[in-house]
Amino acid sequence: MEGIREGDRVQVHYTGKLQSGEVFDSSQGREPLDLTIGEGKIIPGFEQALLGMQTGDKKSFDLTPDQAFGERKDELVHVIQKEQIPSDIKLEIGMQLALEGQQKEPIPAQVVDISESTVTLDTNHPLAGKDITFEVDVVEITR
Repeated sequence: MEGIREGDRVQVHYTGKLQSGEVFDSSQGREPLDLTIGEGKIIPGFEQALLGMQTGDKKSFDLTPDQAFGERKDELVHVIQKEQIPSDIKLEIGMQLALEGQQKEPIPAQVVDISESTVTLDTNHPLAGKDITFEVDVVEITR
């Protein structure tokens, strides 16, 4: 039997971990992740690692930042005037805000610094620059 290939719809259970072993995401206890290989809706290294696997296969694989969420980019850290944040939001370091992109799309941003007059926001993906490990279990393949 041929394994997963481009265009296949697959369902997988997965657990994503940081190098420290800390779990950052998992489908355990939920429905499996349902995706079509080649659509580009998930990180490239994850899709590539599934190729050739068969129903019932389990696998663990490591991804570098360029295969996953990309490298951290300093240009994605922005300092804005505090007055640009709605006054009803109580700012705290670590909190997530949604900025509005040029096409009105939401862009997640994390508050990384607060001064008297400015707020520093990081719009890098929280996992950018990190090596990560996934454990996957192929539940179903549909051609």
